Amino acid sequence: MNNPEILPVEQLGVDVRARFIFRTYVHLAIAIAAFTGIEAFLFQSGMAESIAKAMLSTSWLLVLGAFVIVSWFASRIAFSATSPAAQYAGLAGFVVAEALIFVPMLYIAQGIAPGVIQSAAMVTLLGFGGLTAIAFLSRQDFSFFGAVLKWGFVMALVAIVGGVVFGFQLGLWFSVAMVAMAGASILYDTSNIIRYFPEDRYVGAALELFASVALMFWYVLRIFISARR
Repeated sequence: MNNPEILPVEQLGVDVRARFIFRTYVHLAIAIAAFTGIEAFLFQSGMAESIAKAMLSTSWLLVLGAFVIVSWFASRIAFSATSPAAQYAGLAGFVVAEALIFVPMLYIAQGIAPGVIQSAAMVTLLGFGGLTAIAFLSRQDFSFFGAVLKWGFVMALVAIVGGVVFGFQLGLWFSVAMVAMAGASILYDTSNIIRYFPEDRYVGAALELFASVALMFWYVLRIFISARR
């Protein structure tokens, strides 16, 4: 993005900027729909139970760690991929990976309290909508969250690894902190999309937003599960 020949969308015309933002959120909606469709197929076919049992036979904290790492890696793809094919491959691969990683969490949630998944999804969408509105209406540049998020994800991984090594559980407050991190990530991503993404990176922009939405949904769902236990 530092290439002077690649202008960020903020420096282009209003029509170009509006088209870029529209395409970004259309692709985000498609990614969310694809994620939902994959989960529905896995659960209706009975494959979800086998996947969940296989993943839950390992340390649950390792699954959490895989989720954080995949989310971080997806955001890096969003910034680095230049060709449309690479962006679409990154988005498709990430949606599939997230769908598989989510299976144990959804399986547990479904067993504990039917309806909790829908409640967590609703809270996540409301949170995403509110934070998106703040980013657009305030016109604030939230790029300063970048360093905070980087260190926050490092500390989260340290906590997860510590839990695996020393056998302690990451409780409710860890989930609350990660929801806050996801909220900051949505503000950061939206601010970057408005200002710094080139107009041909709308798929990468959608990927980055989807990663933040998935992160928020994961930990909102964990909070709901903790409250029902």
